[in-house]
Amino acid sequence: MQTRKQEINEKEYSELTEDKKRFYQRDLIRKGNYSLNQTAKNSGVKNFDKFHNAGYKELYNEETADDIAKRKGLRYREDILDNMRSTELIANLFRIS
Repeated sequence: MQTRKQEINEKEYSELTEDKKRFYQRDLIRKGNYSLNQTAKNSGVKNFDKFHNAGYKELYNEETADDIAKRKGLRYREDILDNMRSTELIANLFRIS
């Protein structure tokens, strides 16, 4: 039964437009980031910028969040996650997990 539910979800997902895939992935990332931040806080992490940049550096070949934002031509304080396509968001969801 679980396999059938997954097949239906995958089919439904594949039929979504790129924007709907992005919104879906972005929501998962928002929830994942919240959970990650709570776990990190409970583990004693104090510098969350450094903590998150360590993840970006692994995924983006040593680029920090600021480096990625500059490469993408984003304005100050514009969220890089809001400026990714669905496949890049999936990679970031993996990073967060």
